[in-house]
Amino acid sequence: MALLAGIVLIALIVTLRGSNRERDHALELQRHSYDVMILARSLAGTIARSEASLGRYVISGDVKMGQLYFDDWRLASSQIDRLDQLTSDNAAQDPAIERLRAAYAARGRDLSTTALSTTYGRNSQALARYYQSRKARALLAINGELDDIIGRERRLLESRVQGAAASVDRSSRIASVLGVFGLLLVLGAILLGWLSVKAVNERVLARADADAARERAQALATAVAEATAELQAREATLRQVQKMEAVGQLTGGIAHDFNNMLAVVLGGLELARRQVMQDPVAAQRHLDNATEGANRAAALTRRLLAFSREETLKPEPIAAGELITDMSELLDRTLGDGIVLEVRNDAPGWQVRVDRVQLENVVLNLAVNARDALAGRGTIRVLTAARTLTEGQVGQCAAGDYVVLAVADDGCGMTPEVAERVFEPFYTTKEAGKGTGLGLSQVFAFVRGQMGEITIDTAPDCGTTVTLYLPRATTVALPAEEAEAVFVEDHDVAGLDVLVVEDDPRVLTATVEALEELGHRAIGCDDPSAAADLLASHPQIGLLVSDVLMPRQTGPEMVAGLRDRFPHVAVMFVTGYAGESGSADLGAYQVLRKPFTLARLERAIAETMRGRKPLPQRLAAE
Repeated sequence: MALLAGIVLIALIVTLRGSNRERDHALELQRHSYDVMILARSLAGTIARSEASLGRYVISGDVKMGQLYFDDWRLASSQIDRLDQLTSDNAAQDPAIERLRAAYAARGRDLSTTALSTTYGRNSQALARYYQSRKARALLAINGELDDIIGRERRLLESRVQGAAASVDRSSRIASVLGVFGLLLVLGAILLGWLSVKAVNERVLARADADAARERAQALATAVAEATAELQAREATLRQVQKMEAVGQLTGGIAHDFNNMLAVVLGGLELARRQVMQDPVAAQRHLDNATEGANRAAALTRRLLAFSREETLKPEPIAAGELITDMSELLDRTLGDGIVLEVRNDAPGWQVRVDRVQLENVVLNLAVNARDALAGRGTIRVLTAARTLTEGQVGQCAAGDYVVLAVADDGCGMTPEVAERVFEPFYTTKEAGKGTGLGLSQVFAFVRGQMGEITIDTAPDCGTTVTLYLPRATTVALPAEEAEAVFVEDHDVAGLDVLVVEDDPRVLTATVEALEELGHRAIGCDDPSAAADLLASHPQIGLLVSDVLMPRQTGPEMVAGLRDRFPHVAVMFVTGYAGESGSADLGAYQVLRKPFTLARLERAIAETMRGRKPLPQRLAAE
């Protein structure tokens, strides 16, 4: 019996030891599967965090956000390599890892293009690319491959857990059979088996709890990503609201100016009508006055539209001093009668290469902030100067020539604590509802996008001076008269058959008569749905001139329906405000802004028919 008991004990020990080895091996395999799933979840979180940092970089232009995006994206690459190592024992995962690498590389190229657009100051383009990339196939492929990898590893884990449980069960049965030969051995085997089962179950439950915690963390990360996207949408809305605030501040002055200009136009036309027969010279003078009033009204309308709508940036060489001088009347109306505006240009002829509307917005933002610091009464000085800087003389400016733009007031000034934060997005010292906190942050982003620098000189009760340093443009634009002469000489087209589609009968009549005055043969059409029949009945028509916004059908919609039937007909749009018809609808065609002169109409037709270089920036702005 002692020998039998010894044999049973030895067999029991050997059995339990083998069971422990199998259990430890099974647990090691389970641990490996959990490591794969944790790493896959971490990789998804790293990619999401990198894209969120890129989104904040696109919105704010903060270089730190760009660096966070780059660091997280590079970390994701190393995590993919680690995931490849962990799944090397499972050949079924290899194709998914390769597809994941390809999707990651494609996604990296998309995000890199968005980051480069932000780095070069093309924020609107970068923001559009970023929103488009959120639905890219590469992103869906990354998420899909990660879910597939986790799913396969989870199924493998389940099979391993079942194997471990079967091993424990088999060991328990063997121990029970051996335990029949002795009460003590049986009790010991039962106790040891129970302890083993309990330990395995506790580990399995612990792993299950950890997996549930990871899933909750993933859900939280998804909620954070959604909140970030919503915040980005609100930021874009607030930027447009800030621009509309400036439009609202212009309304009173523009209404006053329009009344004055209409008085000039109506009075001049009335006087010209009375004197056209008796005194032609006086009648011509009155007509010239009316034309000048109408041109001023058109200029104010274009400026108001430029401030109120979002457009693609059009960098061009601009003489900053002359532009601000031209803006002085607009600034006077915006700032109010209590503000004395002093404008001085000490950099005549010095140009910067920027978007005209952006620069006008910057000047307007700085002037409005200065007015608020003056509480609506005081003096604002706008100075344009020329300076040559050495390396590092002002902030991060490289050595070279710079156009200096300074806006100074003698208002309340700022404390050092406030001055340090004025360029932060959404930071404002104004009352609730009085400002968005985006004005100076946009000025800062604009200056850095031009590789320039901005400084603030301020102190409490000593006023504030905001100084911008913008690199001087090396490209010199042709004078307006010379550019127009070259353009007209190079574009001489006459004797065309033209179909004019316009819903306003007065504008239709004026356009038809203008075309006939230029030597063309024009056919008027007040209904876009009748254009197809007119083109079919007049096959000699070679040019279609159309309004953009019309009640029954927009111009782009009409042209889209005619393109296949009449591919030989050239198309030109004429509009005062494109409204919802964006650049995607109008980008392939010439667009002439209303109101227009005969010279502008002639140039636009010539460019449309010849298909040469794009219109000069001056004509596009008109």
